[in-house]
Amino acid sequence: MRAQALRIAHQLRRLYWRIAKPVRYGVKVMAFNHAGQLLLVRHVYGSAHLWMLPGGAIDRGEAAEHAAARELMEETALDAKALRLFGHYTTVAEGKRDHIALFACTVEGAPRIDQRELAEARFFALDALPADTSPATRRRVADWQAGQPAGSAW
Repeated sequence: MRAQALRIAHQLRRLYWRIAKPVRYGVKVMAFNHAGQLLLVRHVYGSAHLWMLPGGAIDRGEAAEHAAARELMEETALDAKALRLFGHYTTVAEGKRDHIALFACTVEGAPRIDQRELAEARFFALDALPADTSPATRRRVADWQAGQPAGSAW
């Protein structure tokens, strides 16, 4: 029932974005375990079939670094260690204008999903990402492997 409500809310939010074209500020996190594997998540709403980086919105007055650590903890119960900014990106997907700060960190332990937003969370080797990894996530992995962002487009 909760997953269905989140899907409906997401559809309504997307309609609003197409009309209002809001500017939003968010974060994404590349969290690596001790084996160098990357944490990816699948949501219960939106593009639920795709694996993506964890993340979310920056709250009003919140520092981006704090938002990254908070979102990772809320979604996966993992504590970000050595959190550092990797790059800034922008996108106009779904009608909104997003500014995304991408952070990298290390984590210890296994993820525990929040039971609200996430359907699944797992670690993957960078050379063995699932076939249904989002194109944007694949671009961020390529940026990471290159050692720097290839541009500012998400």
